[in-house]
Amino acid sequence: MLLKNKIAVVTGASNGIGRAIADVFLENGARVIGLDIVEAESWNKNLTMLKADVSNTADCERVYQKITSLVDDTDILVNCAGITRDAITYKMTEEQFDQVIAVNLKGVWNLTRLIGPIMQTRCSGSIINISSVVGIFGNIGQANYAAAKAGVIGMTKSWAKEFARKGGNVRVNAVAPGYTMTNMMRTVPKNLLEKFQNATMLGRLAEPMEIANAVLFLASDLASYVTGEVLNVNGGMRL
Repeated sequence: MLLKNKIAVVTGASNGIGRAIADVFLENGARVIGLDIVEAESWNKNLTMLKADVSNTADCERVYQKITSLVDDTDILVNCAGITRDAITYKMTEEQFDQVIAVNLKGVWNLTRLIGPIMQTRCSGSIINISSVVGIFGNIGQANYAAAKAGVIGMTKSWAKEFARKGGNVRVNAVAPGYTMTNMMRTVPKNLLEKFQNATMLGRLAEPMEIANAVLFLASDLASYVTGEVLNVNGGMRL
């Protein structure tokens, strides 16, 4: 029960890594408010699901007001919502580029700018941003995604400094997953999955819960002296 009586907000919580994070937080005693762009019903009595578009600033302000009406404080924020719109750069459309930046980069900023300062005034809190191995090493056909995820790392390090000022004591870290067996990955051709697996030292892809457990560590008091870090959870992958 590493998060007993903690209040956590998790974006992208209805499926994939976000769902796994919500589940592991619930198992460890947290009350979770999950956000997602799709309508999703709660699957646990300690979970409240709210619909929100993290790329839309006004929508984030609306859902933040809803959150504050449900709970007094937020102890943990996990920015997990993300999309891909892959294409080789010369074939990538402006829409594909803008969509990925809006969700994966601006979407992280939208909620952190609302919740982070409140944590700072309370002198307590943990923010975990989900980056990617692609944000560190880059990847062919994912210039938009790599730019967004690299930007997440830059914001993480900046916020670790900002929200610790004047005794703020807010920890801000990032997790950079490798390829993970979410539903999206199950549509990838088998030969590509094998290529990804062979690119890891452990010879396999991650399960969502393995990423979630790393997030749990950073959210909990076990990581009370960890801030401004990027935790690579990629099985030793090098793209």
